[in-house]
Amino acid sequence: MRIAVLGVGLIGGSIGLAARRRLGAEVAGFDPDDTRLARGVELGALDHGAGSVADAVAGAELVFCAAPVGALAVLVAEALAASAADAVVSDVGSTKRSLIESLPASAEASRFIGGHPLAGAETSGVENARAELLEGARWYLTPTESSSGLHYDRLQRAVADLGARPQAIDPETHDRVMATVSHLPHVLANVLVQQAATALSEESERLPEVGTSFRDTTRVAGANPAIWGDIFATNSDTVATEIEAVAERLGEAAALIRAGDVGAVGEWHRAAADDRRRLLESDLVGGDLRELRIAVENRPGTVAEIALELGRARVNIEDMALYPAPDMRTGAISIWVAGAAEAERAVEIVRRLGHSVSVAGGDG
Repeated sequence: MRIAVLGVGLIGGSIGLAARRRLGAEVAGFDPDDTRLARGVELGALDHGAGSVADAVAGAELVFCAAPVGALAVLVAEALAASAADAVVSDVGSTKRSLIESLPASAEASRFIGGHPLAGAETSGVENARAELLEGARWYLTPTESSSGLHYDRLQRAVADLGARPQAIDPETHDRVMATVSHLPHVLANVLVQQAATALSEESERLPEVGTSFRDTTRVAGANPAIWGDIFATNSDTVATEIEAVAERLGEAAALIRAGDVGAVGEWHRAAADDRRRLLESDLVGGDLRELRIAVENRPGTVAEIALELGRARVNIEDMALYPAPDMRTGAISIWVAGAAEAERAVEIVRRLGHSVSVAGGDG
């Protein structure tokens, strides 16, 4: 297997390391910074560097665009134009809708499947890349109605083989979720340090030492301004809406605390603890893998439709395989989910979509 990594930083370098170690792949890389590119080769993230995007993607089966969000639209378009007709092109950016909307409506665009590994770290740069960064990480995939099912299948398999956990999600939902759980915390951290700096400086010329709660809550404040400027710009409406919603909740919290009802405040805290526990445990799914066999027509968007509906219901596809018929007019999809309960939910969802489905070795 030959893989191209366009952008050799923390994520791009980690993909390269994992692909070489876990897939036995040959990894070519490109980066506009020649020093960073050479460092990627030196550290073993790449087999070799290329002087251009076209050279890097030549012969590649998979292309990962790992540039800053603001540069992705141009880079993805260039990668699609230069890569082979059967190559999968993906990205690792944390916003999706604006990128997908920027792509021209063409057959080439069906080869692009958006991606976003939730595998960041406080450190940056290829020097801090490691294959283990992707181990067990949720990796969102954002197929659309025009996405090729065969290309989606190939990308999902590769992501799983890299050690991550792929999950389909539509671009709009992805950006809304990221606005809440990733982008908004940066906003709140920035506002909190500004508020603290203003309030405390009014009390004393010398700022007092802060506690662990403050340090933990504001850890991401002021993170890479260039990267976060692009992220906020490409997800501005959704992030702004979430900020307004939080402002309303803060107003409610202020009224609750000002009222001085100790019992009500205690219940508010308990409810927050319960919400946090449910959020952190929501991805924990156990049980033996069950195979669902689905008969489908060979039409654009079928695989994306099934994967996205299961993703919306939080039924995670642990593995997938496509079996097109010789005439390419019909085919079958096998998906594996964890546990009998998840299999039953998946069967119900797939049947609602109008497909025939059975559980291998079962009565479904």
